[in-house]
Amino acid sequence: MKIWNPQYECMSRDEMHKLQSERLIATVNHVYKNVPFYKKRMDGMGILPGDIKSIDDLIKLPFTYKEDLRDNYPFGLFAVPMRDVVRIHASSGTTGKRTVVGYTKDDIEMWAEVMARTIASAGTTKDDIFQNAYGYGLFTGGLGAHYGGEKIGAAVVPISGGNTKRQIEIMTDFGSTIISCTPSYALYLAESIEEGKIKREDIKIKAGLFGAEPWSESMRKDIEKRLNILAIDIYGLSEIIGPGVSTECEKQCGLHISEDHFVPEIINPDTEEVLPYGEEGELVFTTVTKQALPLLRYRTKDISSLNYDTCECGRTLVRMNKVTGRTDDMLIIRGVNVFPTQIESVLLDLGETAPHYQLVIERKGTMDTLEVQVEMTDKLFADEVKKVEELERKLKFNIESTLAISCKVTLVEPKTIARSEGKAKRVIDKRNI
Repeated sequence: MKIWNPQYECMSRDEMHKLQSERLIATVNHVYKNVPFYKKRMDGMGILPGDIKSIDDLIKLPFTYKEDLRDNYPFGLFAVPMRDVVRIHASSGTTGKRTVVGYTKDDIEMWAEVMARTIASAGTTKDDIFQNAYGYGLFTGGLGAHYGGEKIGAAVVPISGGNTKRQIEIMTDFGSTIISCTPSYALYLAESIEEGKIKREDIKIKAGLFGAEPWSESMRKDIEKRLNILAIDIYGLSEIIGPGVSTECEKQCGLHISEDHFVPEIINPDTEEVLPYGEEGELVFTTVTKQALPLLRYRTKDISSLNYDTCECGRTLVRMNKVTGRTDDMLIIRGVNVFPTQIESVLLDLGETAPHYQLVIERKGTMDTLEVQVEMTDKLFADEVKKVEELERKLKFNIESTLAISCKVTLVEPKTIARSEGKAKRVIDKRNI
């Protein structure tokens, strides 16, 4: 598949080091001069812009936390006057004050560039029809993908999220060839297409760009098999830019980070110590080209690791391994760290249930309990009770072997676990903790 921008995506490590160093120095000067928050934090550490000579000095700079954006709500971390801001996005605010992000005209152009790299990684060209089923609005997904598709020259269908019947109708009538949405919604689309008895030859989709929530390798295989497409993992977060921070290529062996714009580190989330190459920890990003909201060493809370080996596709950009979970989404149950994706992998590897599940955690007395509710297929639901009980026991054994804690597994009737046209709600935590 064609690489969108070989000049940067295939740059040598020495050239990248030089470019990152130049851009970091400029960014540090920019924030120190224009963001009182960073000036105060750097002064408190005894760090001046002149102390930053190259990208190797990144470790000297302060971390930035999500709480810092909330404490400076709404525009306190902006590094340009509002007359230069042409776009504002914001989080839903479901876990506190909204985190607000701003963009200059140049920021929007850079965003379109990194999203063009992302969308091209799935084989998208100007000959494709790109059905963008990410939500438009304050959420960065819809408009981020939209501008990248237009930069490539693809025909973008801004259908946004939801309305599954219309999604499938547009897909078949327009002959859409590329789709972008959350992976859980991709499975929902596959299920709806199968139920509608639509012929596969009527669906022209050849590849999909899926992100905005963690998903396992088993889930990828399920999506690829049921939709007969190439499923590409994409990664981003609004604080850094939105979607476009990194993307898989057709080799599916890690996500290439646009490190000419976003410089990654991996740290120990407890000690904030930078970890050696290849070790797993919390992903941290420094933006080195953003104007409106540049961030130094932003702690993402996503768990990953970095791979600097050149990919078979020819890109030399550092790759991040698939995110295995988040430090704040991680569940601690009876002292054991649990990620929902671990359970998802067990279910999909076994392949005898529907791919829809929910974790219900409660505290009875002083003991945490975990119930894994898994949806049955129509065929399984029609089977005799004995077979259902046997499968529950098998699932229980496999999940407990993976997690090293006991749990209850309940197979529920088809269509009883709520479907989502956005991020799937995988966890119901009833503990008061």
